[in-house]
Amino acid sequence: MPEGDTVWRACKRLHQALSGQELTATDFRVPTLATTDLCGRTMLEVIARGKHLLMRVSGGVTVHSHLRMDGSWHLYRPGERWHGGPDHQIRAVLETAAWKAVGYRLPVLELVATDAEDTVVGHLGPDLLSPSFDRDQAIANLEADPARTISEALLDQRNLAGIGNFYRSEVCFLLGLDPWRPVADVDIPAAVDLSRRLMKANLRNGAQVSTGIDRPGQRSWVHERAGKQCRRCGTTIRTASIGEPTRERVSYWCPVCQPGAPAVEPSN
Repeated sequence: MPEGDTVWRACKRLHQALSGQELTATDFRVPTLATTDLCGRTMLEVIARGKHLLMRVSGGVTVHSHLRMDGSWHLYRPGERWHGGPDHQIRAVLETAAWKAVGYRLPVLELVATDAEDTVVGHLGPDLLSPSFDRDQAIANLEADPARTISEALLDQRNLAGIGNFYRSEVCFLLGLDPWRPVADVDIPAAVDLSRRLMKANLRNGAQVSTGIDRPGQRSWVHERAGKQCRRCGTTIRTASIGEPTRERVSYWCPVCQPGAPAVEPSN
């Protein structure tokens, strides 16, 4: 699933291409928006809120989308070949004189009143990439449930918005925390600060990097490295699902660098 920095970069590209431009054609290919026409309106701005994309259009309308596992927005020049996927995966096309923004495989796509955006993003905690990030509130949100595992707490977008599985796994490794460590036993301010620092650093990259080495196969310490040797101590990286049954996510960790007793039998 794309994480906050990925969504932020996507919004930056869309904003640079579309903001201030009149929409010359719009095509929404979802039943609820099939008759919607935003032609003649101006794209005011495109911003990220956690993992959500908000395209604010003149007339008080916002196009809200969420990429979830494999959604994406692509930009094309007029006449350029589209390559984001087959046509049946296209959910929206927004055109200006200079660009076509094409949304593929968008599981969430809707229009909301701009002054009612809180109905779709109001539940989110402080956005880690926002210039006005409320660090104290994020810490308070995480510490409100001290018995919860740090893995579940970091992934809960109601606590702080933007962290996904990559950052959750890497932050736990870098702080020496096994994924099942309860929040009460974690230096939460340090976890929040490291999460924000990593995400902000990666705004400059085209990939997510926690090791400082932006090369294929060397970008992460533990994430998606199950069965491989720990870069620090050589121990085999383990993996297991963690979280409530309906919201389980795979976690990666080194049992030596992140000591602790897992709550379930690891799969590797």
